[in-house]
Amino acid sequence: MTTSIAAAHANLHCRAKPSDGKAHWKASSPSDLSFMTTLQGDSMRLCSSHGRWPQAHLCHKYVSNRAVVVSSARAGTTKFFDFVIIGSGVAGLRYALEVSKHGSVAIITKAEPHESNTNYAQGGVSAVLCPSDSVENHMRDTMVAGAYLCEEETVRVVCTEGPDRVKELIDFGASFDHGNDGKLHLAREGGHSHHRIVHAADMTGREIERALLKAVSDDPNIFMFGHHFAIDLLTSQDGSETSCHGVDTLNTETCQVVRFISKVTLLASGGAGHIYPSTTNPLVATGDGVAMAHRAKAVISNMEFVQFHPTALADEGLPVKPATKRENAFLITEAVRGDGGILYNQSMERFMPAYDERAELAPRDIVARSIDDQLKRRGERYVLLDISHRPREKILAHFPNIAAECLRHGLDITSSPIPVVPAAHYMCGGVRSGLHGETNVRGLFVAGEVACTGLHGANRLASNSLLEALVFARRAVQPSVEYKAGAGAGVDLAAAGGMWERPATPAPLGGDVVGAIERRTREIRAELQAAMWEYVGIVRSTGRLKAAEWKIGELEMEWETFLFRKGWKPNMVALEACEMRNLFCCAKLVLSSALSRQESRGLHFTVDFPFELSRRIPTLILPSSPSTKLTWSSQQLHRQIHHR
Repeated sequence: MTTSIAAAHANLHCRAKPSDGKAHWKASSPSDLSFMTTLQGDSMRLCSSHGRWPQAHLCHKYVSNRAVVVSSARAGTTKFFDFVIIGSGVAGLRYALEVSKHGSVAIITKAEPHESNTNYAQGGVSAVLCPSDSVENHMRDTMVAGAYLCEEETVRVVCTEGPDRVKELIDFGASFDHGNDGKLHLAREGGHSHHRIVHAADMTGREIERALLKAVSDDPNIFMFGHHFAIDLLTSQDGSETSCHGVDTLNTETCQVVRFISKVTLLASGGAGHIYPSTTNPLVATGDGVAMAHRAKAVISNMEFVQFHPTALADEGLPVKPATKRENAFLITEAVRGDGGILYNQSMERFMPAYDERAELAPRDIVARSIDDQLKRRGERYVLLDISHRPREKILAHFPNIAAECLRHGLDITSSPIPVVPAAHYMCGGVRSGLHGETNVRGLFVAGEVACTGLHGANRLASNSLLEALVFARRAVQPSVEYKAGAGAGVDLAAAGGMWERPATPAPLGGDVVGAIERRTREIRAELQAAMWEYVGIVRSTGRLKAAEWKIGELEMEWETFLFRKGWKPNMVALEACEMRNLFCCAKLVLSSALSRQESRGLHFTVDFPFELSRRIPTLILPSSPSTKLTWSSQQLHRQIHHR
């Protein structure tokens, strides 16, 4: 792994190009082949559209009435599609609805289709929809929040195209709040100079996900594969050029390895919040996409910029504590502060004006550091966010989900302040992409939180994440279709599925051994998360980062040694072990990036370099050289195919 601060910005957009006719697989097939409909002979098999589906070829309930063609192989199943999408959040679903007009589409999702970061997004989508607002205003707010590390061309594209993307959501049936005048109600959040947040109460992501999933379920060209964990991308190497041909997955309900061969692959797998012990992300957010892309030799960028949301619900401050520890922290949306919420310490002293002239409306990095400083100075575990001075009916109308959750634990937010504490929330870095979601790996596109488009810079502006996902999912469509048109030349369908060694499940090890591995993996996971929070949190130092590097290296070595002594093989896969592998990979990417940035900018604040440098440049993590010693988490399970 080679980490560097890039010497220039302008040449980072890499352009995807259609196939130049080189044979990525030997033999030939018509270039307009539709993978889902051309398998012939004994290898063709239909999932029944009547009664129960064969369990080994389970498709998700959303598409259980459709016929799916699969190829049975000795060690598992292979499926062929024109487009494969990894992730079922807003980016993946929106992309699917466009590319399905040009071929067969598989959406691979780790759990249920709705279980994504999108579904937990409360605030809304930022877009210039008010006559008093402008694209220039939105751009300026984005650049300021991003500590001027944002790429201006990307920011302009997103802010300009945002309004049309919101209107398309409405056309798909998403229902957003309207004011008494019948127009969209636009909220304001921290860092925004104008009211521009389109929202559905405090459950915007859930409403968008509902509308898009309904549209996907009505589309006959889209097939949803729930409970399929993406293991590794299938890649080949031709000189210095890497190409992606699909992905291996693990059906976590049947413990069967399922291979997806595709002409185009979109990574839309979300973030990596669970490298920390407290995160607003759902359990599925274990950095799988970034880790897979890194192992596939994609360029990774700006991983040091981990956004901690300033206001997650602090359970220990609730009158009635939850009976069990939450799987993910409950988010208190930015919109509460945007609607007039005030932050106090536990002595009911307002503190934000002492840190920033924008007070509670400062960008998230500033608010999170201010809260962190208050907690450390006073030895307290949470601060208080008070919205009770606002009219009761407005609070309940704007924040029904938050009000209901707090009331379940004995707190009425219309009369009492809410205990809050920062929690890991969003990865501003990710897989480096160009203006159309293209990466340096041919056939691989990215959109959503897994991508680093240059929009967020060193800190994401509130409600720009859903916006970015919508814009780049749409922008990735045309180059994907163009790439797909040339990708079929030279593809031997019968051979493609067997060109890479298949992963194996650990069933031969026996239940006792597998159980011991799972228990130790959970312990190691907790230790990794604790180390990341202790040493790579909101405020950092070089010494603590290096301590984390040593600690995490030792943990990884200890865990891998334990696995292999128990009989684990390098090609074995199981959900918890593969997640652990990805968490280690992402944690090391964050650390490597943080150590290379010798300044404080946005979300990366280090006491050893407390000032911003005049040069505004991204961090790049380049593919590992062949001589680099790789751990299990840092290398693909299969040997990469090389072409001469």
